[in-house]
Amino acid sequence: MNKKNNIQYFKATKLIKNRVTYGFFSRKGGYSIKNYKSLNCNLKSDDSKTIVSKNIKLAIENLNLKHSKIKFINQIHSSKVILINNHNINKSINADGSITMDKNISLAILTADCAPIFIYDTKNTFICALHSGWRGCLNNIISKAVKKLKIINKNNDEIVAIVGPCLQGNNFEVDENLKNIFLNKNFNYKSFFIKKNKTNKLNFDMRGLINYQLKNMSIDNIFNIDKDTYNNKDLFYSYRRSSNQGILSTARMINIIGFRK
Repeated sequence: MNKKNNIQYFKATKLIKNRVTYGFFSRKGGYSIKNYKSLNCNLKSDDSKTIVSKNIKLAIENLNLKHSKIKFINQIHSSKVILINNHNINKSINADGSITMDKNISLAILTADCAPIFIYDTKNTFICALHSGWRGCLNNIISKAVKKLKIINKNNDEIVAIVGPCLQGNNFEVDENLKNIFLNKNFNYKSFFIKKNKTNKLNFDMRGLINYQLKNMSIDNIFNIDKDTYNNKDLFYSYRRSSNQGILSTARMINIIGFRK
């Protein structure tokens, strides 16, 4: 975990430094108050737009990406992945994945239980940011993204994937109907649904399934920021935790990947 000016963000410590920089940010170190406290980066929330913009600026500055133009996408829980360049950087895009080869563009994903996933190659040809909840897992956004990346990665340089903080299995309660929907897609997904004792509910191991899908796309260099957004109230926003507590909060953490200058 990295700390600067009370901002806290997470990186995979074993990765060798290169031209790619990134951070999975916590909720700490921003200007927001009450249910949004404190690094809320969701401009679509009821939080002050001025304050949210200041929070986003703080995150960008912590990664030394002030030279870069940050691209947000309108996340819609889809498996749509878009290539970002100077032609569409200023356009509104509905998708849950973005890829760029432009060294002056950085990519952002907002989360509050879903998994933020970063993918890049060791020669720094491209960066990719994905947002995957259970719908992204069901429709395998990872497969859609990696197929696009392998077209870009013509030299077959090593690909690295990092899965950030998300809702862990012991807090991700689902029912049999959802399990069956997944099994209709791929029966091998069965092992990621664990029966809870004395209930009709199951726990869904979303992180485990994401790792499985990455490996199925021949990505072996996988790192995990193994943090649970639900249990760590002081560190992370959690949509499910807020819902269980009857709190209407649309606060989101920011996750950013970009190229060093």
